[in-house]
Amino acid sequence: MPIPYDQLKEALLVEQSALTAELVELQSTIKEEGVGYSTHPADEGTNAFDQARDLAVQVNAEQTLKLVEDALARFDNGTYGLCLNCGQEIDAARLEAIPYAPLCLSCQSKRERH
Repeated sequence: MPIPYDQLKEALLVEQSALTAELVELQSTIKEEGVGYSTHPADEGTNAFDQARDLAVQVNAEQTLKLVEDALARFDNGTYGLCLNCGQEIDAARLEAIPYAPLCLSCQSKRERH
């Protein structure tokens, strides 16, 4: 089955745009919220939890955005779809599921075991 590179690049561009917008929103939310004085200690706990959750979501979005931008760079230099570890082609089904995947399934499995 041929790899639909045009569709995958479009999916990456859409993902890049969505992640960028999400990060802008998260950064403004994190700046607005802050742990400070409130009327009840439970409110402080809730605020601290919300802030920690937002920071975790932000870190995940930043990491995913980096993977997406790296994949777009591989499109530009002609190496998209090739495993960064072994150089073999990444399976089309894997790229359709995770268009920014930098590793083939075999290399990704080996990395996760270590």
